[in-house]
Amino acid sequence: MSSCAHVIGLGKSGIAAARLLLREGWKVVLSDRNTAPLLSDVIPQLESEGITVRTGYCFSPDRETSLIVVSPGVPWDIPALIEARDQRIEVIGEAELAWRSLSDRPWVGITGTNGKTTTTALTAAIFQAAGLNAPACGNIGYAACDLALESAVPDWVVAELSSYQIEASSTLSPRIGLWTTFTPDHLARHKTLENYFSIKAKLLRHSEKVVLNGDDPYLKGNAPQLFPNAYWTSVKGPCAIAPLVPLAYIEDGWVTVETQPIVRADALNMVGNHNQQNLLLAVAAAHLAGIEAEAIARGVASFPGVPHRLERVGSWQDVDFINDSKATNYDAAEVGLGAVSAPTILIAGGEAKEGNDEAWLKVIHKKVVKVLLIGSAAPFFAQRLHETGFSQYEIFDTLDRAVKRSVELVPTLEPKTVLLSPACASFDQYPNFEARGDHFRSLCHNLLAESYD
Repeated sequence: MSSCAHVIGLGKSGIAAARLLLREGWKVVLSDRNTAPLLSDVIPQLESEGITVRTGYCFSPDRETSLIVVSPGVPWDIPALIEARDQRIEVIGEAELAWRSLSDRPWVGITGTNGKTTTTALTAAIFQAAGLNAPACGNIGYAACDLALESAVPDWVVAELSSYQIEASSTLSPRIGLWTTFTPDHLARHKTLENYFSIKAKLLRHSEKVVLNGDDPYLKGNAPQLFPNAYWTSVKGPCAIAPLVPLAYIEDGWVTVETQPIVRADALNMVGNHNQQNLLLAVAAAHLAGIEAEAIARGVASFPGVPHRLERVGSWQDVDFINDSKATNYDAAEVGLGAVSAPTILIAGGEAKEGNDEAWLKVIHKKVVKVLLIGSAAPFFAQRLHETGFSQYEIFDTLDRAVKRSVELVPTLEPKTVLLSPACASFDQYPNFEARGDHFRSLCHNLLAESYD
């Protein structure tokens, strides 16, 4: 009789995990606490494949289950999982399950508070420019288990790994580990900054080669003692990170690796100093993987950017409309706002997160002519803006109304940018930041088309 595995979470990751387990001979139950999960339309197909699907179901351990696989959004410390571990039932994440099938492949594991998605997408693009089968997966692109289900085995696995995925991975060990940035985030789940840091650090401790962002103050101050053999990157040149070991840095306008100029820094078609750092990390990974300089340069030059991260979705009357929906915390929103041209109309709000908003508010005072607030965080954000002496804000029920209002304000305020950079999670009104960004893009296309008519 087959052993039973229970997968929690009927999303992209959970579905891929369930199918991989089924292929490996497990009897599989896939459950979700929501009665109508986002991907519920695939339930008949999953059941026809032999997977038992339960919706509106709160998991509790039973004697039949010998393995539990959790999707990234499932808290690691819910009572049912604690009870399962007490009963010596193995509990792992979807990324760990994928690793167990693909551990014979070299991995690039990419983590950090911000910058993960751009760095992952750019790294995959460079590897692919070198002719490698190296799809991006994890929080971007494929679910990691989807790669294990593919008939074509990848040459490299390029994985964006959140703290949630690292927390639930006991043996995942990349060939190359990249750490982009570190600032407070997800503290409602991880409780303390120190715990959040230690979870991130776990991935790098398991990595054969480690590359760290030498321009990040927290990493530069706290990581050297943990990773004495790490390589470092800096947009300010090699001297800025001495006495640490510089691998990739910008010098005289060139991305330089171990004194060899590889590609001009302005070859990357993305705005913002933070993206120069993402570029360095991706180039460092490619260099450590043995990719030639010419292929690295080709991959950088052809990279189109990342949806939902400072994505230019339209232009009207010389105003750029930019989708930065992936800016789900204050730090990412500060970076996004700092990267665009002022004056700016900012659309912000959603489901608020814990964090320090002071630097974000300072950039708003410096660059923004109007803030259009949406979502459940709108009253709180309005209060914070008022407390800091910023009165140019309006509150709207929906993103639709905020975007329409931004178009109305263009003739009078004459902004250079209308920016969706929420500084919030999306879950009050959308299933994820992608859906929010897609909606913004669609609204802009429709409204700007009407404005041209």
